[in-house]
This record gives sequence, structure tokens and C-alpha cells, in this order.
Amino acid sequence: MKIRAAVLDQSGLPAPYAQSRPLTVRTVELAPPGAAEVLIRVAAAGICHSDLSVVEGVRPRPLPMVIGHEAAGVVEAVGEHVTDLQKGDHVVTVFVAACGHCTPCASGRPALCEPGARAGGAGELLGGGTRLSHDGRPLSHHSGISAFAEFATVSRHSLVKVDRDVPLDEAALFGCAVLTGVGSVVNAGRVAPGSQVAVIGLGGVGLAALLGAVAAGAARIVALDVSPDKLALASALGATDVFDARADNVIEAVRDATYGGVDTVVETAGAVAALELGYGIARRGGELVTAGLPQPATRFAIPAVSLVADEKSIRGSYMGSSVPSRDVPRYLDLYRRGRLPVDRLVTHRLALEDINEGMDRLREGRAVRQIVTM
Repeated sequence: MKIRAAVLDQSGLPAPYAQSRPLTVRTVELAPPGAAEVLIRVAAAGICHSDLSVVEGVRPRPLPMVIGHEAAGVVEAVGEHVTDLQKGDHVVTVFVAACGHCTPCASGRPALCEPGARAGGAGELLGGGTRLSHDGRPLSHHSGISAFAEFATVSRHSLVKVDRDVPLDEAALFGCAVLTGVGSVVNAGRVAPGSQVAVIGLGGVGLAALLGAVAAGAARIVALDVSPDKLALASALGATDVFDARADNVIEAVRDATYGGVDTVVETAGAVAALELGYGIARRGGELVTAGLPQPATRFAIPAVSLVADEKSIRGSYMGSSVPSRDVPRYLDLYRRGRLPVDRLVTHRLALEDINEGMDRLREGRAVRQIVTM
């Protein structure tokens, strides 16, 4: 079938992207679902920093590619062996298709699925190969999804069925921002009621983490960013303290305000300076959970003796260390009950043709979560 999709032919073009136009909306071919695959009509897709990283070339991917990985849509058709979904079901996409059989999957850690990671890095679906093409030339899939398109053929393992009472433009957030942000707090950070939490980097994932800390019952929630607007939004969403992350002596200021540092720091900025800040404001015995994705070549240095002398720990959290089939329904239930108001993270809604302008807003820090509606 022929569909409209945003294709990235070359990464690393100069900003502003509204002028260089790295993403081109064009008509491409989409193959029907094969075995264990599903065709969905994409209703809405969020613009994530991981998408921007591919456009910038920070995270190299096989090009040309239809990008986008955070979405919600409606099932249009199912392939052979798919028995638990049918036409008309509402689904949320997940950016790691878990095979269910490798060692991480068997250990209850599907975010680290090895075949899923290989397929995602190769720009293919979990079942192998691509289902997108243009003028006979294959187009790669982004994280097995390629959400900036009218339709997508994906692995069944890339989808979580959701109830139809949640608006699809808000359900899209649960595939990445909410899954990663809230998961980094409750799964990786194991935040307990009454604890002190800090969140560094207040994009979609960071503010979702903040909402997760509120829902988990944290007594004190410290928010750090360089944007006054995002700090104000953090206060409105439940932060008890806000700090400019670039202020002089910010580590000392946070430690003074929290009587020696916080129990858990969640870092989502994906920068070494943010990691250093996070390690500095964690109390003795505290933990730094990092959910950001720095440039691959960067290195993070700490005083090695502090790992023992202060019993600090550092933990990575990919996709919120989540089990999507378990966590997406849980978080949606919290949203319906008003305990996870992620709809307040949406700052812009735009058409597919305006995708380059959306990338500019994200790059410049003028947006939290933008939703592309098809």
C-alpha cells in the first residue's frame, strides 16, 4: 500500500531544520504484515529526543529511514499467528520488540532483548528485513516502528493493547516518555514513599519521571534544568524545589536544601555535566539512575573511592527498566485516576508536514512533548 511518511535521507544537516529540511514527507510503499506482524493506522506520534539524535547524527542509524518510535494507533490487519489482536483494537508502540526467549527476556528484562536490539540497530523488524520502500529502494525502520507515517507494519512484540477510552494522542506518550520516565523512578529507582528524589533534565521523559515520583509518594522532589519555563512547569506538576542546573554552587545548594543530598537522582538530560551534577547531589548511600543517552564517545569520571566510602551507586535504566505489557496498563490506570497527568506534558500539536519545525523546537528547548497527528 502507498502511505505518506517522513523520510530521513541524510543526518547531520545544519540547523535550523525548517530551512535544511532533513525530513521529507513523501509517498512510500508499505508491505502488509507477515507472520507475527501487525498493520496499524498511526493516529498520533510523539517527537522524542531520540528522534532528534538520529536527525543530528549523534545516534547513527542506517539511512534512508522513516523515523519516529513513540506512537499510538488502531489495528488495521494482523498477520499469521497473531491471535490476540484484531482489527479496531487500540495499541501503543514499544521501541524494543522483545523476543521473549533470550537471556534478558527470560530474566524479566525485555528492555534489554538481544535480538530486539540487533534488529533495531539494523533498521529492521524483529522478524528480519524491512517492510518500507521507495522507488524500489528499501527504507529502514526506526526502532522497529517508523511512527512518523500514516500507517506502520510492526512486530506484534512492538505493541501493547490498550483500552479505547484513552485518547490516542495522549496514549502515544506511554510508549516512550511515560514508560521511560516513570519506569526509571519506580522500576530502576525503587522510590519509596517519604523519600527525597531529584530529576535532572525536564523534557518529556524527565517530567514524566517527576510525575512518577509524585505518584510514588516522594516527600521531596527537586527539579533541575536550565529553562525557567520548564522549572515553572515542574513546580506546577509537584516539584517541591527547583534549581537552575547551571547556577554556581548548585550542588552545594541542593545538598543544603535536602540535608546532605537526595536518596535517588534520575538523570534524563543525556549529558556528562548532568551525570556529574546527579552524582554530586546524591546523598551518602544514594543512587544515581541515568535514563539519558549521551553521545557514544563521551566518558563520565567520578572519584572511584566514593563508590565505597559513600556507598553511592550508579544505575542505567533503558526504557524505564520496564516490562511494557505490565507497566503500560498500570500507568494508564494511574492516568485515568488523575494520578499521572501526562497530558499536561503536551506543549504542541502539529501535522506531519511540520515535522522539521517540530525538531527545531525540541532542539532549542522550546517544547516538552509535541504530538504529530496523522
